[in-house]
Amino acid sequence: MTPEPALSVRELLAFYLEAGVDCVLSEEPVNRLAEPEFAPSPRDAVAAQPMRPVAPPLPLPRGEPPAPDAAIASAREAARTAPTLEALRELMERFDGCTLKATATRLVFADGNAEARIMFVGEAPGRDEDIEGLPFVGRSGKLLDRMIGAIGLDRSKAYIANVIPWRPPGNRTPTPQETQICLPFIQRQIELVDPDVLVTLGNPSTQALLGTREGIMRTRGRWFDYDTGTRTIRALPTFHPAYLLRSPAYKRLAWQDLLAIAKALRGT
Repeated sequence: MTPEPALSVRELLAFYLEAGVDCVLSEEPVNRLAEPEFAPSPRDAVAAQPMRPVAPPLPLPRGEPPAPDAAIASAREAARTAPTLEALRELMERFDGCTLKATATRLVFADGNAEARIMFVGEAPGRDEDIEGLPFVGRSGKLLDRMIGAIGLDRSKAYIANVIPWRPPGNRTPTPQETQICLPFIQRQIELVDPDVLVTLGNPSTQALLGTREGIMRTRGRWFDYDTGTRTIRALPTFHPAYLLRSPAYKRLAWQDLLAIAKALRGT
């Protein structure tokens, strides 16, 4: 058999990024197959070292996050009290009920025009979004910009957010508990933006916001009613741009969804 060609450094780094490996833990590689060196006894180690002043004890870590049910109830109560988007953002910056906040670099709240007639909601931030603090700024974000640009829109005419505002470690899939804790915040965000059209990008955001268990292949292109409690908004699921990057054959169906969105915005 012909051996497969060795990957170049660039190809290997690209593979690591796709796998969610975006940082190193040490400057030097570790050979985990090497024999461990002889470790001196604790008495010898103490004798060999000069006496040092005793460092003050480290501060105790913060308390454990609340139980999931308590965190969900706390998020619901907090989101309900936010009168504006800015107040909601400040409230989310202070919220400690979701463990994802501890591993993320920053809150990824939203981007675009808060007075836009259309709102796009994805699942969760990725590496680029976590760095910049804005949703959809990586490869999938560039594709989303081209998609909405094809129907005469840009970020000044749309509002963009995610169900989960903190990046999951390694871009892993958020757990159902994490989604339920964050759900009240995106629901309040939608209510405050009050768009005419809500577009859910991908299966997770569609199921979380529209209360359906069907897959995106069945829900995309179908209009749903999203009830904010004070108003019913027309909602249309479509493919997430990241999925279209992996499966470009479905761009044709996504284009049909975009045409339906443009028609809805024209009111025809």
